[in-house]
Amino acid sequence: MSVLIEGSWDDARQIASATFSQLPAQLIAVADCLGRTLAQDVRSLVDLPTYATSAMDGYAVAGVGPWEIIGEVKAGLPMKQALKDGQAVGIATGAVVPEGVFGVIRWEDAKVIGVQLSGELVKNQDIRPPAHECTAGDVLIEAGTVLNPAMIGLLAAAGLDSVHVVNKPKVALVLLGDEIVLSGIPRDGLVRDALGPQLPGWLIAFGAEVISTQYISDQLDLVISELQRACESADIVITTGGTAQGPRDYLHDALIAIDAQILVDTVKVRPGHPMLLARKGKTAILGLPGNPQSAIVALASLGQPVIASMLGQAEATLATVLTASELTAPENFTRLIIGNLKDGQFHIAPYLGSAMLRGLAHSNGFGIVTKPLTHAGEHIRWLDLPV
Repeated sequence: MSVLIEGSWDDARQIASATFSQLPAQLIAVADCLGRTLAQDVRSLVDLPTYATSAMDGYAVAGVGPWEIIGEVKAGLPMKQALKDGQAVGIATGAVVPEGVFGVIRWEDAKVIGVQLSGELVKNQDIRPPAHECTAGDVLIEAGTVLNPAMIGLLAAAGLDSVHVVNKPKVALVLLGDEIVLSGIPRDGLVRDALGPQLPGWLIAFGAEVISTQYISDQLDLVISELQRACESADIVITTGGTAQGPRDYLHDALIAIDAQILVDTVKVRPGHPMLLARKGKTAILGLPGNPQSAIVALASLGQPVIASMLGQAEATLATVLTASELTAPENFTRLIIGNLKDGQFHIAPYLGSAMLRGLAHSNGFGIVTKPLTHAGEHIRWLDLPV
């Protein structure tokens, strides 16, 4: 594969989506599957409902009335014998309907004198038939789906104790820079690290897990040795800084030294222009720019599709929204603008500078602008950020 140099944002994102393969799967308990990605289609092990059950509290009756009440059926304790014509039993919602039942009369509609019951009903009234929701063998959830709480409940109801999910991509963070301070008030030209604390949260939300974080100085030998070490244990190595061509930017030379293949080398996008994507064997190496907002643009632009492909998730189709205000982009560049959706319209956030985080902290995504001038009321694409 040839390297994409100064390519379009869409082309770079396509390479990120298409280059890396799905990771192996593991079998885990259904109750532990929240947010995990299914590795294969899941089929129901039973009919749902498994039995004919009552949809209401009331009386299950056989034949035409009036009826004699001969007992009660509770949920989880089905009646052994069939009802005979003229008989009725009290029944709870969800309880198995006895054989021979014509329908269920709701409590509020029943007329009871002693053990004598009367009321009106039609055949199969308030009875949930078996297999009304699905039959055993039906596909309930397809491979590549990220499981939410309702899906987990469905799998449990369908008899599943465990399912195969894709392993989470393991990420090693390598944060470069001589100017970073990790605590306290920065002085003497130093700056607080704003990426190390936030990157794990973004990566977890995308479906990955961080296995290591290393801070190293801008020295070529250190960058080489740390990249080599990280590639031995991680599915994805993410670096910060060093992606440009300045006198202290060593990432390109380090990638050459470890025999990594550069796939994307800078992208026609603002912010985030000097983003980089490479691979060494099966490991992805994502170079984020050093400016905080640029780094998150690069992570959402290239990191998210790499993670999704490793999880076996389908390539996302970006939504289209209206913009509430006029938007601009540099000629032949894509611009990602932080902001929020309000009443279905995109609204720009304040503090748009590539080194700023205040606007990003109060935004839930990016408006994607590809024309030099987009007027209010026109459509743009929308890239969600995970919450």
